[in-house]
Amino acid sequence: MTPKHSRARRWLLPALATTVFTAAGSAVAQTPPNVLIVGQIAEPKALDPAQVTAVNDFRIMMNLYDGLVRYADGTLEVEPSLASEWTISDDGTVYTFTLRDDVTFHDGSEFNAEAVVFNFERMLDEEHPYHDTGPFPLAFFFDAIESVEATSEHEVTFQLEEPYAPFLSNLAYPTGLIVSPAAIEEHGEEVARNPSGTGPFQFEEWRSNSRVVVTRNEEYWDGAPSLEAVVFRPITDANTRVAEMLSGGIDLMVEVPPDNVAAMAEDEAFEVYEQAGPHLWFLILNTREGPFQDQAMRQAINYAIDKQSLVEDVLQGTAAVAAGPIPPAFEWAYNEELDPYPYDPDKARELIAEAGHEGAELTFYVTEGGSGMLDPVPMGTAIQADLAEVGLEVKIETYEWNTFLDRVNPGLEGKADMAQMAWMTNDPDTLPFLALRSDAMPESGGFNSGYYSNPEVDELLEQARRSVNQEERAALYRKMQAIVHEDAPWAFIANWKQNAVAGANVENFRLQPSFFLLLHDVEKQ
Repeated sequence: MTPKHSRARRWLLPALATTVFTAAGSAVAQTPPNVLIVGQIAEPKALDPAQVTAVNDFRIMMNLYDGLVRYADGTLEVEPSLASEWTISDDGTVYTFTLRDDVTFHDGSEFNAEAVVFNFERMLDEEHPYHDTGPFPLAFFFDAIESVEATSEHEVTFQLEEPYAPFLSNLAYPTGLIVSPAAIEEHGEEVARNPSGTGPFQFEEWRSNSRVVVTRNEEYWDGAPSLEAVVFRPITDANTRVAEMLSGGIDLMVEVPPDNVAAMAEDEAFEVYEQAGPHLWFLILNTREGPFQDQAMRQAINYAIDKQSLVEDVLQGTAAVAAGPIPPAFEWAYNEELDPYPYDPDKARELIAEAGHEGAELTFYVTEGGSGMLDPVPMGTAIQADLAEVGLEVKIETYEWNTFLDRVNPGLEGKADMAQMAWMTNDPDTLPFLALRSDAMPESGGFNSGYYSNPEVDELLEQARRSVNQEERAALYRKMQAIVHEDAPWAFIANWKQNAVAGANVENFRLQPSFFLLLHDVEKQ
């Protein structure tokens, strides 16, 4: 396949930063001109949007690919992208998209309706010749699709089995991004390291544990970006990311440690960005085996953890105490009548005694860092101390982020009693549907790693996603939240206000409620 931009212009940065010396003789890093160096929280797992679940990876991929629709800047409202317009049938089951006719993939192949069909059938049809290039962990997002058809060269029609309210929002999520079929056919499962989309930047190189480099797509259908290139550097240790930011080794970092937010905000060399978004930090409790099979024990954990201290002291006010499985950022669906479990160690001891688990020994999975995980090691040790106060002995096992996901996502059975987790979502349906339903167990491809099951919750979630009336959906979600709050399959800890810091020479950067990094409009002076 001949790329539309000659690879003769492909360049690889010989070094990510040069070093200059100040008058005092101290070394200060200087990043290349018009190249944005981004400090990421971890090494990406893959650059195939159908294969991954982590916001860390999505932050790269949203700049390489487009979907049929996208979230409008600063919102979670859907607007046109690769589809210029669409219609929805009266019964909410047929979506017809008119596609742009002036778009090509980075590898030079044509974007058209057949490419869209290829992407969705690859995920959803086990008989598709490239279905084995998966796995596709978020194919759940599109399980309402009965068929997808190229009804003309630049028109694609989705037939749904039933009305599905989150459909457009899910198309805007990274799982709905469109990959070049030619790239998949050429690279197979290795397309995850050889991505080709239609986005504002195109892939140049990926050096493991060092950097991912993307360069400007001069022919981007929505206008070429200002930046010549973006380099995403995985810097897993938060203190090292901060040191790189302070020394000038990176231009932008996400998820600033709470200790550094205030100091950077007062420094004229930096711009700190903060925004509330749909985020939940929680503990998954193993309800299939061990002490947390008992509801009283699960409630006890919620009472035993001093969540206010966590958000004020560990997170230094960069988050609020969580009350349930849907973040308050989804105002229309949030159950304001629910109060967070109060800190009440006496009540926790009473429930532990009632359950007969005094002195229980618990294994607790903690991650070193990761998408939306805030300050996981200090939070883990603080939780360990709170549980010791109520007589529980907690053994912490700490893992690097991708290793952590590989242990948690397949389920906690036979391994751990509880695990940290954070989700940043695009719809109130997403997290509970993928992580609390009985049909979302890990062995079924879901993320219900604690094995929670309540048929009433299942039915409420099914009804809510079939309803196209937002008021009706909201009522169903509020009822579901009350049940889950009482059942306590998780310990509900915090809703984060996301943040980032950039050098003062970085312009037009904005945080998004989706938590993605959209760099098309960013400039570097």
